Amino acid sequence: MHPKIDLRQLPPLKALKGFEAATRHQSIRDAADELCLTHPAVSHQVQLIEDALGVSLFAQEGRHIVSTEEGRVLYPYVRAAFESLLEGVEEVHRNALGKPLRVQTYVTASIRWLAKRVPQFLADHPEIKLTLNTCAVEWEFDDVHADVGLVYCASEPDSAKYHWVPLYEYALFPVCSPTVAATLGVHPTAHDLMTKPLVAIYTEVQNWETWFVSAGVNFEPSVPYLMVDTLAVALEMALNGEGIALVNGPFVEQDIVAGRLVQPVSHKAVCPGAWGLICRADMKENLRIRTFMDWVTKNVEEGRS
Repeated sequence: MHPKIDLRQLPPLKALKGFEAATRHQSIRDAADELCLTHPAVSHQVQLIEDALGVSLFAQEGRHIVSTEEGRVLYPYVRAAFESLLEGVEEVHRNALGKPLRVQTYVTASIRWLAKRVPQFLADHPEIKLTLNTCAVEWEFDDVHADVGLVYCASEPDSAKYHWVPLYEYALFPVCSPTVAATLGVHPTAHDLMTKPLVAIYTEVQNWETWFVSAGVNFEPSVPYLMVDTLAVALEMALNGEGIALVNGPFVEQDIVAGRLVQPVSHKAVCPGAWGLICRADMKENLRIRTFMDWVTKNVEEGRS
């Protein structure tokens, strides 16, 4: 049994929000804007704490405020308390069986890979609700707003913090429509590709040079890039015969089987890292997370067999 906490020794807890914001901004006005309160309301919150503790937490310097020594001593404790409460709230959210499992991935991985598998997962596990959150540019796994991620990691994540299950190597290879491929000749080389429009993702523009160098060819394209923001857009352009796209994962298997896309040159550039599933290490045994990760892993293994 935990010992009793004498809450009478604490200042008004609601007022601590105003103190924390005012200290962080060193401004009552900015704290009021952040908390959607009036300037006098935040000043009143600070005054309540000062009266309860019998000290001044801020000093006026011209038109600005600065923390007193007492304010500087108190702030890290208040900040740590808020952060601990937020961590507890997130832990409750992650463990709540009635809450949807929050899965983070990227636009292309969602549209072309994961979203196609989600309906079968939900059919196999109707007890689990799921939300799919996509991000266009940010590659880092956000363990605050997501429970599990299908992401690319250039190196294996810190095992003390994250549980990581690699699924696919990060291999670059070109694809285009059969119409574009026909204009390259019967047995095109990597060098021949530089005579056609290359569709590049602006955050990964170096990938084309990486692929050509790995193929033993000096990278000297004769046609300007077609620059886009996601691989999903690049693949749509390739499907429409507007250029050659560079794929970095298992996103065109069905298109190649159906003949909508072809690989004009067989060379692949295997890069560091892998596509895989990730979650917080302390959450890997959570029933919903473990069920989802095990299901996806099995689905990938069955696809290889």
